Amino acid sequence: MAKTPPLYVRIERELRTRLARARPGDALPAESVLAEEFGVARMTMRAALNALEADGLIERIQGRGTFVRRRPVPRAAGTLMSFQDQVRSWGRTPSSRLVEGEVRAATAAEAAALQLTAATPRVVSIVRVRMADAMPLAVEYACFPPHLTALLDADLEGGSLHRALHDLGLRPTLGSSTLTAQPAGPDGDRLRVPAAEPLLVETRLIVDQHSAPLEYTVSRYVGSRYALQVTFDVQPPQTGAPS
Repeated sequence: MAKTPPLYVRIERELRTRLARARPGDALPAESVLAEEFGVARMTMRAALNALEADGLIERIQGRGTFVRRRPVPRAAGTLMSFQDQVRSWGRTPSSRLVEGEVRAATAAEAAALQLTAATPRVVSIVRVRMADAMPLAVEYACFPPHLTALLDADLEGGSLHRALHDLGLRPTLGSSTLTAQPAGPDGDRLRVPAAEPLLVETRLIVDQHSAPLEYTVSRYVGSRYALQVTFDVQPPQTGAPS
């Protein structure tokens, strides 16, 4: 028998429906007014609003109230732009929290993707939590060939890796990616979501202007905070296939 969701979760879902019909900048009723409407304690209403704020759907401004936040524009799956540029295009402030920056042994997948031929291949590994207005959107596991250790000297929290690559004379030019879904697992704490929550996972390989493998990255996004837009062709049915 399915468990009934907590009351604040049911209220949160109702408010999400309302927010979908609202315009960015619209004001929400005061917490006390909403608590009275739903017939719950203010603590319960606050928990629902906290969840909406954590997902970037609303913002609270001290002394003014609570407002509908502008929704992020989905990134076209066929285009990769700097995370910083993308977040700024939403009118929000990008930042990163460095989890790991080191040279380490490559996994089999990393060695194959970056075409590393050494007997014991190594990679420059940079793991960051990517944020917009201090709200975590993704955990990014980026790997580069071992000769790019200069990347570890870049500003990995306030700066852009794409800019650092350009400064080294390297231009990311072409890439391919695979999209899957996986539970958050240990990344749940970093992203402030339950470990069982499904994440949108983008695994991509980018080559430089010489068509050499440059970056192999796995980005694990919170689905409710980030979106990819896919444009596709519709294939006609095969000849002789059942209708």
